[in-house]
Amino acid sequence: MLFASATTTEHNPNAAVGALAAQIGARGIEHRPDLVLAFLSGHSARTAREIVESLNAALDPRVLAACTAEGVIGHEEEIEREPAVAIVAARLPGVELAPFAIQADEWRDVLGGAEAFRRAVAAPEAVKMFILIADPFTSPMDEVLEAFNTHYPGVPVIGGMASGAQMPGGNLLVLNHQYLNAGGVGISLAGSFDVEIVVSQGCRPIGRPLTVTGAEDNIILGIEGKPAFIEVRELFATLSEEERALLQNGLFVGRAIKPVDEEVGRGDFLIRGVLGGDPESGAMAIGDTIGEGETIQFHVRDAATAQEDLEMMLLPQTFRDPPAGAFLFSCNGRGRRLYDHPNGDISAIQQMIGVTPLAGFFCAGEIGPIGGKNFLHGHTASLALIRPVS
Repeated sequence: MLFASATTTEHNPNAAVGALAAQIGARGIEHRPDLVLAFLSGHSARTAREIVESLNAALDPRVLAACTAEGVIGHEEEIEREPAVAIVAARLPGVELAPFAIQADEWRDVLGGAEAFRRAVAAPEAVKMFILIADPFTSPMDEVLEAFNTHYPGVPVIGGMASGAQMPGGNLLVLNHQYLNAGGVGISLAGSFDVEIVVSQGCRPIGRPLTVTGAEDNIILGIEGKPAFIEVRELFATLSEEERALLQNGLFVGRAIKPVDEEVGRGDFLIRGVLGGDPESGAMAIGDTIGEGETIQFHVRDAATAQEDLEMMLLPQTFRDPPAGAFLFSCNGRGRRLYDHPNGDISAIQQMIGVTPLAGFFCAGEIGPIGGKNFLHGHTASLALIRPVS
């Protein structure tokens, strides 16, 4: 198993591909890799297509997936606010790759049932993971991920929503020689590899786990037998000055994605924003449906908590052999929008696991598992670490 990654800020398509191919070749992959993921920022759709076509010609990969993005991430740097390309190529002996593409007008039929979904995805029975890249304007991602959870239970999906456009039709998605402006592309992987997914939602818990005692749709009516708004007020009174200052960035709710009778930890909560509250009724709205009896915990977020959370989620990896390669899908609200310095996420990853061949992009929504189920996130870094079978 061999991974190699490369980045370039060359504007000219031929120069860009030449630079990428030279870097990949210097790291041992000159031709015919099994997999290439490519992410392109700051280029017009036409130029992006030219670059991908040239990449296909130069490297001749078995499977290539690509998309346009607001910014891209390489193994040493995050490139924002300028044209750039980041790629990762891999030789994966003993790994079966099954690519799939779904047009925007096909989602309804694909989501129509188990047979239709499995036929569209065409994954092998022993699938270990999916990579999924989709257009945010034309892909019902919550329903799509629920279908993955239902028809491929326990199989992680990692990826992100293309962020290279501000309106429908502006993104470019690529699967091999197929070019889409809507829908989604993906790859299933099975066979001789191990994968670990790290999903860092950038938040720190405050208070203690609580039980929802009244809820309707996305409205929390009661917590621990009291109106939700009252519980928040009581929590606020117990916070330190530092934690109160963090509330200026918003209050977040973590939904425990585990059975109620199991102990929950930091990585077991699906983070959603608090949208507002009604002091009179005591109700509180959040950015997700919620049910009575669920366990929740309030969270706060800023640059320091985001870095702390990423490092904590990566800590177990420091006891493992370094990964052969990695894929990173980070929120476009991270990067320099979150940190007061460049390379915020990639520098933390390097610090914890060393310099690893890696590519990714800043997404308009990140995909990754929490508690064994796949979700669409915001403000999150989703990282897949690939190793040979131990």
